Amino acid sequence: MKKINPLIRWWVTPMLPPEDIFANHNFVSQWLTHPIKRRLAKAYLNYLRRHGEVKVIGITGSVGKTTTTAILASILKRVGKTVCSAEGVDPVYNIPNTILKATPATKFLILEMSVEYIDEMDYYLWLAKPDMGIITNIAVTHTEYLKNKEGVAEEKGKIIKYLDKNATAILNMDDPVVQKLGNNTKAKIVYFGEKTDVSASNIKINNDMSTNFTLKINMNTKIVHMNALGKQFVNNALAAAAAADSLGVGIDDIIKGIELFERPRHRLTVIKSDANGIIFDDTYNSNPRAASESLDTFTEIAGTRKKIAVIGDMLELGKFEEQAHRELGKKAGSVGLSYLIGVGSAARFIVEEASKRMGNKYCFLVSNFSEALQITKPLLGKDTALFVKGSRSIHLDKLVESLN
Repeated sequence: MKKINPLIRWWVTPMLPPEDIFANHNFVSQWLTHPIKRRLAKAYLNYLRRHGEVKVIGITGSVGKTTTTAILASILKRVGKTVCSAEGVDPVYNIPNTILKATPATKFLILEMSVEYIDEMDYYLWLAKPDMGIITNIAVTHTEYLKNKEGVAEEKGKIIKYLDKNATAILNMDDPVVQKLGNNTKAKIVYFGEKTDVSASNIKINNDMSTNFTLKINMNTKIVHMNALGKQFVNNALAAAAAADSLGVGIDDIIKGIELFERPRHRLTVIKSDANGIIFDDTYNSNPRAASESLDTFTEIAGTRKKIAVIGDMLELGKFEEQAHRELGKKAGSVGLSYLIGVGSAARFIVEEASKRMGNKYCFLVSNFSEALQITKPLLGKDTALFVKGSRSIHLDKLVESLN
C-alpha cells in the first residue's frame, strides 16, 4: 500500500482510500475544494440531526443502486422534503454535495454509497452514518480492487455492520450473500423478496414496455404499473417499498411513488423507429449480473424479431475478467442472436464463446463504438431488435445516439 504523508492524510480527511486520494481529478477540486466541503458537510449534517428530523438513508449493492435511489426518492417526496444523490457522480464527491443541498426542513436524505476500493465505505460512514442501510444485492463487481465476491460483500456490508441498534437494515432475502450479511448487524432487519412481507408476484411486461406486478406489503396487495422494463426494476421497487414502509409511508403513497418515478437514462430504455426497429439502450454501465439480467429481458421482449447485440467490455473485474466475459459470451450465443458485435479488448472472450454457437461470420470484434456503428447500422431494419450494453467508458451510449 502506498505510504501517505500524515499531513496529506489529515487534510483530505482521514478515512479516504489511497486510490481516491491520488485519483486523476481537477487539482483545485481534489486538493482544496472537496477536502473543505467534506468537513463542512460532516459538520452540517451533525447540525441538521441535532436541530431537525432528518433521516439518513444509505443505499449500496452491486446492481440497482441508482434506480432504487430514484424510486425511493419518488416515494418519500410525497410525504416530506427529500434530497437524494445525483445520478452518475462519484460518491466521494457526490455525498458531500448532496448533504450540503439539504435544509433544516429536509426529512429524508438519500445517499447512494457505491464502493470501488477497499475502505471506501469507511469514508462514507465517517461522513454520514445512516439511520437506514439498504443492500440491493451482491455480485462480482470491482473485483480488480475488492478481490472477489466475498471482498465485495465485506466492503458493502459495512453499511449495516456499523448501524446502531435503533437503526434499520433493508436486505434482499433472495440474495444468499446479502441474507448472510444480516448476521453482522445490531440493527432491526427488514427483508424484501420472495416469501417476505414485501414481495412481488404476477410480473408482466406490457406492450408499451412498462411492467405490471402485484405488490404485497404485509397483508395488503395492490397492482402496480411501473414505467420501467423488466424484473430487475421490480426488485429495485421492492427495496424502496420495504424502506418506505419501515419509515411509516402508507401503501398508496408507495405505489404512487413507484408509478411516478422517472427511470434514469440508458437503463433498458427502449427506442422505437421505423428505420432501426427496436433499440434496447442499457449503456449506463455493465457488470456480469446486470448484463445477464438485461439480456434475459431483451430476449423476452424481442420475440421473433431479428436480434442483434452490441456488447462492450465489463471493466474492473481483475482476475475474473476472462471468466465473466466468457460466461456472458456463452449466454449471448445461446439466446438466438443473429449477430453479435463485441467492443473492447476483453470483449474478445465474449466473441470467442458466442462464435462457437453462432458461427464466426455472425460475430465481430471491434475496438470502439465508431467501428461497432459501421457494422451495426446496415444490419438494422424495421423488424430488428438491437441490444446495447457495456461499461460506461466504452461509450456505447454514443452508438445509440448516432442511431437515434
